[in-house]
Amino acid sequence: MIHLSHPDSSIALVELDVAPANVLALAERERLLQAFAAIEADPAVRAVVLTGRNGAFCTGDDLAEAMSRDVPAQTAAILNFLAMCDRVAACRVPVIAAIDGWCIGGGLELALAADIRLASDRASFACSAVRMGLTASAERLVKLVGESRAKPHLLTGAPFDAARALADGVVAEAHPAAGLLDAALDMARVIASRGPLAVAATKRVASGVSTTGAEILDLAASADHAEARAAFMSKRPAVFVGR
Repeated sequence: MIHLSHPDSSIALVELDVAPANVLALAERERLLQAFAAIEADPAVRAVVLTGRNGAFCTGDDLAEAMSRDVPAQTAAILNFLAMCDRVAACRVPVIAAIDGWCIGGGLELALAADIRLASDRASFACSAVRMGLTASAERLVKLVGESRAKPHLLTGAPFDAARALADGVVAEAHPAAGLLDAALDMARVIASRGPLAVAATKRVASGVSTTGAEILDLAASADHAEARAAFMSKRPAVFVGR
C-alpha cells in the first residue's frame, strides 16, 4: 500500500507500506505514480517527503513476482522501475527521501531520484544490482558523489551504513531514527516557505534541465520577487503566491 497524506497543506507525505521490506511490485509502482500524479495536480503542495514504514525505506523489485517473469517481461519490469524513478525525479516540487532501515537495489535508485536524502542512524544501503547480475544506480550515484566515491559501492554491491553514506555525500544529513521523519518534515516546511517559482526554477537548474540565465528573466519580473523585496524592506515574512 502507498499512503499519501498532508501534514501541512503545503507538504505531501508519501509512505511505502508493503511489509516486511517495502518491495515495489508492478501494482505498487502504479500506486506510487498515482500518488505523485495527485501531488502534481495540487498547486498547494510545495514539497514532498518520501519514506517507508516497517523499518525499511525500499528494497526494490518484488523478487517473488520477478521469478514468474520471462526475459522480455523482466526486462520490461526493470525499465518500468527506472521510468518510475525518473517520474519521481521530475516532480515539479522538491522531494526529500527520509531513509530508515534498508535502502538497497531499486530502493537506492528510488532514493537517488529524490532531490535531498536524509538517513536514520540505522539506515543500511547497498548498490546490490551487481549481485543480481544487473546494473543500477551507476548514472545517478556517479552524478551525485563522483566516480571515485561511487565505484566502490557500485562494483562491490557491499552494504554500507549511514555514516559512510553521509561521508560519501549519498545523504545530506543523518538523524536518530526517532527524529528522522520530523527532520524531513521540518526541512520540507522551510522549502515550502520559499518562493515556489524560485524553488522550481532552482530545482531545474540544479538538475541540469535549465540554466540560471534562462530562468532569471521570468523570476525577476515575478510578483513573488517584488513581494520578497517589499517584505525585506518592511522587515516581515514574505507571502509568496507562485506568480
